Amino acid sequence: MHVAEALLSRGDQVIAVDNLSQYYDVQLKEARLARLRRHGGFRVDRIDIADRRAMANLFDVEHFDRVVHLAAQAGVRHSLADPLAYIDANLCGFANIMEGCRHNDVGHLVYASSSSIYGSNARMPFAEGDNADHPLSLYAATKKANELMAHSYSHLFALPTTGLRFFTVYGPWGRPDMALSLFTAAIREGRPIDVFNRGQMIRDFTYIDDITRAVVKVLDKAATPNDSFNPSMPDPASSNAPYRIFNIGNNRPIPLTDYIAAIENALGIKAIRNMLPLQPGDAAATSADVDTLERWIGFRPDTHIDVGVSAFVKWHQSYYPSHKAKAPQSGARQAAVAPVML
Repeated sequence: MHVAEALLSRGDQVIAVDNLSQYYDVQLKEARLARLRRHGGFRVDRIDIADRRAMANLFDVEHFDRVVHLAAQAGVRHSLADPLAYIDANLCGFANIMEGCRHNDVGHLVYASSSSIYGSNARMPFAEGDNADHPLSLYAATKKANELMAHSYSHLFALPTTGLRFFTVYGPWGRPDMALSLFTAAIREGRPIDVFNRGQMIRDFTYIDDITRAVVKVLDKAATPNDSFNPSMPDPASSNAPYRIFNIGNNRPIPLTDYIAAIENALGIKAIRNMLPLQPGDAAATSADVDTLERWIGFRPDTHIDVGVSAFVKWHQSYYPSHKAKAPQSGARQAAVAPVML
């Protein structure tokens, strides 16, 4: 929603694709779309990106200049419960997006990868050139697969592709299954919060406005071949094809306990903490090296956690005035998809 809004605000025409799945509160998704409909030049098509025929027809009719693919079945933990949803949306859906780009001369495909692909890699901060061959969840594996699939299309069909490894994105209008939403709702309602790994976790929390700015800047600078690419010592984040990979993180990793403290400060309420062991599929720490991103677009995320959390809490109090935030439906099957087409 934020990326679509930024593009619309500068005068681009945007067609969004979303199947409004039941993975989490559909009313929240409808509210986001209502916000976007206030802009001219916006349309939403309720299509599942895993629907091969519908996606092919959309691309054939619209002839998009560029595509921002932010659609996925999200969530590390949900991938343990419903792995096939990740295959359908994140692999088959991504293939349909790339086929549409290939056959309709799309000038640049920008797509969401994830910091979770670094898996059991313990070297900090994570750099794009680091090994990322040991994912800890199927979700992470599908995101790594997306990068490999994109490279093949860049190589075979000269399709410029750029993958963005997002690091723990948060902010207003965020998903209710993310920690910030869960913690804020629970603290407001006087319920305990589940703190995994007993709080001994570190995350590179990245505010949504920084993510949005970086995505738009990357979209405007199509991937190009790396002239210094050495096949004998290949750089995983570039190629002799028009292919690039970038981290997008705040480059200021903080302990989970500090994140919770920022929520407490913004709410003026102390949390009741239920200390639990590390969840399967979770990484204990993430940290982003964003030097390559800064060299490419001249920007690096810099929003302080206190500023970002405060903005989220104000939105949460406004959107959920009764303190009742709807929880995600763990048995949901369909993917939440919202690629942005230009």
